Amino acid sequence: MKTRSLASLFHDADIGPPGKFIRLAATAGLALISLLIIQAEIPRVVSDHGLWDFGAFVASGRAAAAGLDPYGIYPPLTPHVVFPGFESWNPNLNPPISALLFQAFDVVDPVQSLRIWWMISIASYFAAVVLLLRRYSGGLELPLLAIWAFALAGFWDTLYLGQIYMPFVLLAVVAWLRLEKGDRVFAGIIIGLLISMKPNFAVWPVLLFLAGHRLPSVLAVTTAAVIAAIPLAMFGSQIYLDWLRLVATDGQRAIFLTNASFAGVAARAGLPAAGTVLAALLLLGLAGWAFFRRPPIIAVSGFALLASLLASPLGWIHYTLFLLPVLLHHWQRAWAWVAGAALTIPVPVILGYFGAPRLTQLTAGSIYAWALVLILIGLIVSERDRQHAPTQGAFLR
Repeated sequence: MKTRSLASLFHDADIGPPGKFIRLAATAGLALISLLIIQAEIPRVVSDHGLWDFGAFVASGRAAAAGLDPYGIYPPLTPHVVFPGFESWNPNLNPPISALLFQAFDVVDPVQSLRIWWMISIASYFAAVVLLLRRYSGGLELPLLAIWAFALAGFWDTLYLGQIYMPFVLLAVVAWLRLEKGDRVFAGIIIGLLISMKPNFAVWPVLLFLAGHRLPSVLAVTTAAVIAAIPLAMFGSQIYLDWLRLVATDGQRAIFLTNASFAGVAARAGLPAAGTVLAALLLLGLAGWAFFRRPPIIAVSGFALLASLLASPLGWIHYTLFLLPVLLHHWQRAWAWVAGAALTIPVPVILGYFGAPRLTQLTAGSIYAWALVLILIGLIVSERDRQHAPTQGAFLR
């Protein structure tokens, strides 16, 4: 019985009416917990807590406009983070095109600008959730999943910090759905827009290319290259040198508890090199699988989005919002529910483990990372089932 229960975590839970009822009950329970989380997060986010990362973006845009280094540290706008055993400045880490875009954040008072950005972010996320729920849910499950989506830790902490992820989540969702519909031209351009600001998602077009889905891959890379040339033409090569130098020297932040990547887990375990090894093995394994197996475009996309987080030096909890299409695509499987529940745990709860013993930080303090590992295992099992299905069908016939 225990073996069957464990196996059911990774296999289809929607087997007849009992399976559908269990899935609906689990989603309802998750939605109830999500309502409590939303109620607790609203006061935290709307409180007067400063600009945080949004301040770094304003400083970056202001510096670029003045001919200074957009990747410098400019107190008091650049946030300074201090926790037990951890201290770091948080400058802008986005690619050079951000130095142009962030100048728009300084048109009005930064506090007012942050409020405007919140509205843009919430509208973008709302659109992304609506598009996904129209595709993947219906009936009683639809409002329950909507509540869960708006309780995700990445959503609330993105607002709290004034981060920029949500419009890019919308881009990823649109690209996913267009790929599913066969619109590879539009999807490729959208993916290019995404990786122009979030380069870790370059895993997506690379795996698509290796799997034989060449058109969206080539268009994505071309679009990103064109956008990357804009700051090069305006600021010269120095801006790219400044950015790369900052990225190369930012490894100390890997240990931060909201970093859900392999690098984060390895750093908290005291074995930082292991994170690089695991990331390389994951990327090489996926490259070989894509090239030799030629999987369907959505299967490739699911692994690509996940690997973009796990293999990144900094896979913040906010990046888990990009996994919404992956989780909803597989919502009939219990591992998606479990991972989805883990990703709603509020960030302040996880940050409370700073200063705790290493084992505690590696277990409870790394729950976001373990949720991603669970998704990875679930995707591997799902892909194995997909590959075996035609063989089993032929045998039964």
